[in-house]
Amino acid sequence: MSAPTLPPLARVYRVRAAVELREFFRQRESVVFTLMFPVILLVVFGAVLDYQIGAGVTFTQYFMAGVIAAGILGASLQNMAIGIATERSDGTLKHLAGTPMPKSAYFIGKIAQVFAVTVATVVILLLVGVVLYGVDLPGGAQWLTFAWVALLGSAACTLLGIAVSSLAKNGRSASATVTPVALVLQFISGVFFRFDQIPTWMQTIASVFPLKWMAQGLRSVFLPDVLAAQEPAGSWELGRVALVLTAWVVVGLVLCVRTFRWRDKADG
Repeated sequence: MSAPTLPPLARVYRVRAAVELREFFRQRESVVFTLMFPVILLVVFGAVLDYQIGAGVTFTQYFMAGVIAAGILGASLQNMAIGIATERSDGTLKHLAGTPMPKSAYFIGKIAQVFAVTVATVVILLLVGVVLYGVDLPGGAQWLTFAWVALLGSAACTLLGIAVSSLAKNGRSASATVTPVALVLQFISGVFFRFDQIPTWMQTIASVFPLKWMAQGLRSVFLPDVLAAQEPAGSWELGRVALVLTAWVVVGLVLCVRTFRWRDKADG
């Protein structure tokens, strides 16, 4: 008896992406935590804090770059680390590895999920910012900068999330491990405060990770160039932003290849 003919690879990828999206949006906790949490942050902080950043820029205008970066981090690194660890511990990954589905389809589905959730998060944040707080949107070539910073940042954090998922025993331990780290990174990376007001040693730690560079690149989009003087180097350093985020994409890919597991450690 001949083996069944598999459908075209492109169709397998589309089906897997659709499955990942359905699974995500059926889980209310995931939707609220990943999609709505940064929106809640924007609404609450935008309503409570009202100090000037300089050059006539409001806190909400400054905060928009950071909260979008935090939203990308949540949709990629946190979402991947927790979701994949959960699927590994409940046997989903083991089952998928034993099917004829190409293993690459699983990762394509996850990438599609991250992309869709990231776009939805950014669109909602921009709408809320404009409607409730009068945030000025980027213009012209600034949208191109916005796109490549968000794309590189999302890619780096997605790959890191996949790699980090192998460190956790299950989804619950992944959440307990990743979420506090993500919150700390947000506090030291210029998400909630002006980056130049953070202690130098915290700035140094933040500079190792992609969130700081995502937030800095997005600040160049939402803030006037005169505020670049507040950055540690006195400029937006977009070239270095691109270099660091690209380096993290490479590092994340290497870590994924070396650490990803389809089975729990207990399964051997």
